[in-house]
Amino acid sequence: MSDQPAYQVLARKYRPETFADLVGQDAMVRTLKNAFAADRIAQAFIMTGIRGTGKTTTARIIAKGMNCIGPDGNGGPTTDPCGKCEHCVAIMEGRHVDVMEMDAASRTGVGDIREIIESVHYRAASARYKIYIIDEVHMLSKSAFNALLKTLEEPPAHVKFIFATTEIRQVPVTVLSRCQRFDLRRIEPEIMIALLRKIAASEGAEITDEALALVTRAAEGSARDATSLLDQAISHGAGETTADQVRAMLGLADRGRTMDLFERIMRGDAAGALEELAAQYADGADPLAVLRDLAELTHWISVVKITPDAAEDPTISPDERARGQAFADGLGQRSLGRAWQMLLKAIEEVSTAPSAIMAAEMAVIRLTHVADLPTPEDLIRKLQDTPPPPMPTGPGGGGHAHHGGQTQATGVPAPTHRGPSGPVASRSGSAAHALATDALAHYATFEHVLDLIRANRDVKLLVEVEGGLRLAAYQPGRIEFTPTETADPQLASKLGAALQRWTGNRWAVTVVNGCEEPTVTERRDAADRALKAEAAQHPLVQAAFAAFPKATITSIRTQAEAEAEAQSEGLQEVEDEWDPFDED
Repeated sequence: MSDQPAYQVLARKYRPETFADLVGQDAMVRTLKNAFAADRIAQAFIMTGIRGTGKTTTARIIAKGMNCIGPDGNGGPTTDPCGKCEHCVAIMEGRHVDVMEMDAASRTGVGDIREIIESVHYRAASARYKIYIIDEVHMLSKSAFNALLKTLEEPPAHVKFIFATTEIRQVPVTVLSRCQRFDLRRIEPEIMIALLRKIAASEGAEITDEALALVTRAAEGSARDATSLLDQAISHGAGETTADQVRAMLGLADRGRTMDLFERIMRGDAAGALEELAAQYADGADPLAVLRDLAELTHWISVVKITPDAAEDPTISPDERARGQAFADGLGQRSLGRAWQMLLKAIEEVSTAPSAIMAAEMAVIRLTHVADLPTPEDLIRKLQDTPPPPMPTGPGGGGHAHHGGQTQATGVPAPTHRGPSGPVASRSGSAAHALATDALAHYATFEHVLDLIRANRDVKLLVEVEGGLRLAAYQPGRIEFTPTETADPQLASKLGAALQRWTGNRWAVTVVNGCEEPTVTERRDAADRALKAEAAQHPLVQAAFAAFPKATITSIRTQAEAEAEAQSEGLQEVEDEWDPFDED
């Protein structure tokens, strides 16, 4: 067997051993150093922060500093443990009998905490302090937390507790109030790049600055993630590791190509944007990752537009920084905010769609469609600058004339009798005069019949007559019509019986064939469509359609209708109000 030591991953090999090695946590290091120097060491600490920022590492450094005795065996608590005495070596190797580490994720119950409570009464076997390090402390049950409270508040002088958690909000406030809390920050990109460059040099590995920037960006402030990715990148490169190799390792799209896609989208070039998306997909890019990169780019450009100093990011190359600044100068904040909202929605759709590339393409089409839409301010200004149209003149220019006399209000022309072969003359003038009695003289037109139905509030019959009756001929007391395909077969008998009941006179309601006159409903719809078509020719409406291609006219109200509605909704003036105190 070989005596060569086993390979150790970089995240463990370069784990900080002292506070001097702990990067990016200057505030916490300063507080702890001052506390150790003044002999004001708290009875319990709690470390919180994202993964990989050094919570457990800091706990071990504190444990070593409390129990370090120095190379000569006479040292006291220090923030610079020697790393050579028996206690430092044992704690570093995780085998010290007086420093107990417990994973709360796997030991969550009251029984596990009871073991701690029972053991705190015994002094440390060999070290100065007995230290309990509980990782992921938020995983403890409520009963376990309650069982720990009394011991945590008044522990023996030789006992110290150090907790670590990523979910500080799940830790009861009764526990937090008994601990000295330290929030470990994300490590800044500049510090992270310097740390990775130092580790790469120690390993004799060659890696470009752009590749280090990609690793730093992917690590999101976590030192453990960064060193693990660096370890993987060194193995992937097999020589000098380049940015393209790291990008391929991480499955990232080229940021330059992401900017090309973003530029085509914001220019409204749908065909070019789809072509670029298809090219990236053919090169192996994940559609979801492409949209996430677009969202990240949109956010960065928006921040740069507000705070130009944000462009000075060491993880971004000079070319990308220049293009991003150009985007920020040329795009409006509303356009960027709109793109951000649509990208968030698109990411959600792509993650659940059966075909990710199809969903991504639809998202790109939507983005290019709205990219060049004017802002509300520009649209209002454009509408205000448009001159009003000339007023229509001439006998037909007054809009829709009021129908009166023998012309029905629904647009039905003066009645003509149509048989199967076309219009024919009236059957008998004498018969018409015989039917035109004084009682039926009030119903000179078919519109008066409709008013009669409305007055008697027979809504069902009114709907059937307006929608299922094609009027062929009308005389007071006589109606001839052709029913529509959907009309009630008993419509003639129903209408005749109702009119006889309401007027006291017999009505002859007969069905004929071949009449193609529109129904009242069709006439009304045609008039509405004509009114909307006339309104659509107005320059202001056309300008609105140009800005919003999918807009439609839903309803039109004339000025007279609006005034009538306002008058009907207003309070009526009381002419003579009764006064109870008026003696007269």
